Amino acid sequence: MKKLSLILMVLLLAAGVVFAQGAKQTTREKYDIVILVKSMGNGFFDATHTGAKEAAAELGNVEISYLGPTQATAEGQIEIIESLIAQRVDGIAISANDADALIPVTKKAMAAGIKVISFDSGINAGGRIVDLVPSKEELIGRQQIQLASELAGGTGDIAILSATAQATNQNAWIRWMHEEVKNHPGLKIVETVYGDDAPDKSYRETNALLNKYPNLKVIIAPTTVGVLASAQAVKDAGKSGIVQVTGLGLPSEMKGSILDGTVKQMALWNPIDLGYTSTFILEALISGKNTGAVGDVFKAGRMGDVTVEANNVAVMGTPYVFNKDNIEQYAAIF
Repeated sequence: MKKLSLILMVLLLAAGVVFAQGAKQTTREKYDIVILVKSMGNGFFDATHTGAKEAAAELGNVEISYLGPTQATAEGQIEIIESLIAQRVDGIAISANDADALIPVTKKAMAAGIKVISFDSGINAGGRIVDLVPSKEELIGRQQIQLASELAGGTGDIAILSATAQATNQNAWIRWMHEEVKNHPGLKIVETVYGDDAPDKSYRETNALLNKYPNLKVIIAPTTVGVLASAQAVKDAGKSGIVQVTGLGLPSEMKGSILDGTVKQMALWNPIDLGYTSTFILEALISGKNTGAVGDVFKAGRMGDVTVEANNVAVMGTPYVFNKDNIEQYAAIF
């Protein structure tokens, strides 16, 4: 009997070490929610943690733990999830290193009563309740034209500098740009060119556009490589403020171009909002406010209503707009 008691004590102490390293033991006053990211030491994911803590403060009934493997591997995430199952946490939001490899262990977690969702980098159906995606093709494409229209004053020629001609997401966004431009009769898309997500080619393609279209007002580059190269080409050509550049870019890379006015505004999904929205979704699932079924609507604080669509995918919303008023804040994050 003493031997059994000793064994139990050792097991409990071992479990206590796990709790200290990861999520806290479940309390009935507050739900234990874990933000499980691809790897630690990544500014993008540190920002999701910031958003999750913000949501927890607003909700009042949630405690957040922030975990991830040292290397971005599925095996590292699987090991952490196994420990979280043993700890009986209430919910896990995962940015997956592999859409399929995590399914067996996340199924095991859900069978143990843990609510599991994915965000940013999804787990395929069967391995999560809801997959929260930052935005969707239509919202991204339409917003790019809307940003260009504001920069052009509603009239003028615009061009698109994309990644590769085969890029599925880029091509889908561009199709929606052509749809949205119909709502802006003063705008004309004169050409789409491809920089192949290579800085030097993107730079050359921008120069070609500047030479070919003397009345060009805006270049849209919906690629983080392209928008940086395009901004540099416009600056080097002495056309900052004459030809505007917008697109999708990382704040840390685009800070200089935004502060000097070459890029007055651009967009990208905000990782703070991803962590914030994920926390609201998990709290609603754990508390029973929502089930995550198709058509279900989550109340997500300042992010408004988030609706579950086909394949249990929920769309966070239109990408976040960066400008000189907020760029320094976010450049320090990602």
